Parts: sequence; C-alpha cells; structure tokens
Amino acid sequence: MKIMPCPLNGPRNISEFVYGGELADMPDPDTCSDREWADYVFFSDNTAGVVTEWWMHAASSYWFLAERHTVTDEILRTFDPSERFTQRVEFPLHTKDSSGERA
Repeated sequence: MKIMPCPLNGPRNISEFVYGGELADMPDPDTCSDREWADYVFFSDNTAGVVTEWWMHAASSYWFLAERHTVTDEILRTFDPSERFTQRVEFPLHTKDSSGERA
C-alpha cells in the first residue's frame, strides 16, 4: 500500500487522493492568447525527475502541493500552497461580442 503524507490530514492511503497536474506558471488571462491559455490548462512538461504537482485529498477536498520524482514515483515532500502563493487570483467575468471575441 502506498502512503502519501497529506499536510492537513497526515499519512493517508494514496487511493484517497486525486492528481491535479503539474504546477506551472499561469499566463496573464487578460493578455495571453487562447493557445497560450490552452497550453497552460491542458499540457504539461512531463519531465523525468522531480516535479511539483497539485494533489487533492478527496475526503476533505483539501488541495496541496507535492514534490514527486516521476521516474521512481517517490513523494519527496508535501506542503500547503500558502508556502508558494501569497494572494488569490481573481478572474473577471469575460463576455463575448457578436463575433465571438472576448469583450
């Protein structure tokens, strides 16, 4: 049985977690192209080595970050996102004009 140390709930069975993808720098949603935004949302570097990833403990809906070696699948460290992020990102509601472009 594989155990993941949850920063909030302590060591738990890996089956209690949901993978959320690699941590990546978010482009500015107001100035990036649709292609840049799609790359951010849907693609990952798929690096062989240590990567930082989003994970969620399903029972508590707690999102956190984990450093994991993708070749050995070893979880090196888990930590609360507040160690990395100091402010929340707010997304304005975009509307589309009659041509389909963002207004």
